[in-house]
Amino acid sequence: MRDTVQPADLSFFSTLAASGSLSAAARELGLTAAAVSKRLTQMEQRAGVPLVNRTTRRMMLTPEGELYVEHARRILDEIDQLAELLGSAKKTPKGLLRVNATLGFGRSHIGPAISRFVARYPQVSVQLQLSVTPPPLTDDSFDVCIRFGEPPDTRVVARRLAPNRRLLCAAPSYLAAHGLPLTAHDLTRHDCIGIRQGDEAYGVWRLTSGRGAARKTEAVRIKGTLTTNDGEIAVKWALDGHGILMRAEWDIRQYLADGSLVQLLPDHDTPNADIFAVYSPRHQMSNRIRAFVEFIARELGGEG
Repeated sequence: MRDTVQPADLSFFSTLAASGSLSAAARELGLTAAAVSKRLTQMEQRAGVPLVNRTTRRMMLTPEGELYVEHARRILDEIDQLAELLGSAKKTPKGLLRVNATLGFGRSHIGPAISRFVARYPQVSVQLQLSVTPPPLTDDSFDVCIRFGEPPDTRVVARRLAPNRRLLCAAPSYLAAHGLPLTAHDLTRHDCIGIRQGDEAYGVWRLTSGRGAARKTEAVRIKGTLTTNDGEIAVKWALDGHGILMRAEWDIRQYLADGSLVQLLPDHDTPNADIFAVYSPRHQMSNRIRAFVEFIARELGGEG
């Protein structure tokens, strides 16, 4: 049993599990696919159980493989934290940082910020993965996830990075042709550009107006000829005059400033999309994660 698990295998298998296939893991590790397959076979022989179910196109972890990677990542995190507590990495963040962000915001804001981060902290290696929707909070494949809205789960740490309102807008050309909506209900008579994102109700916009006891929220069922799961495309459609759009202020600020888009119903509030960094409580002591989150908060101009 002494050789069932070897320390060097922990990082190897963690990378393998995150890659999704032997060929992708080989590229990530700088090895040949044959070398990755051989090492995996040796690990399985030592463990006495299969860790991965292989097919020609992809691989899936067995229950034993899931158990292995869960403990491997926890052990690797604890090794990093121990090094930091002992002072070897106290002053200069170092090591691998795995980051997830949404497609549009990750491409326009997080990617450029990471470029500046690694220029400042060259001993940190960053893997950035962009996805349409955030990964499950239980997914241990990432160290930090940048997401919109505070996650309803107290098992994770959610650091607010910056405020981010959702605004209603449309191009002047659309408003000239179809008129200006004056109430939330007026939106039902307009072409609205739909965006399917996350677990939010699709085709329903919630708008809140009034003050005090008179404050009320309306659920408006929108309709229109165009829908997408890509925010950048939706903004371009709005700029082309195809309809009314609800979009995060970060994505349309420049177009509101130059008049390409006009804000609508400014006296109505929509569900906020504040920007959060989400990570596991066990990462709170990680110097590189703390440094990254603080850096991104400053980059986005958030108050924290």
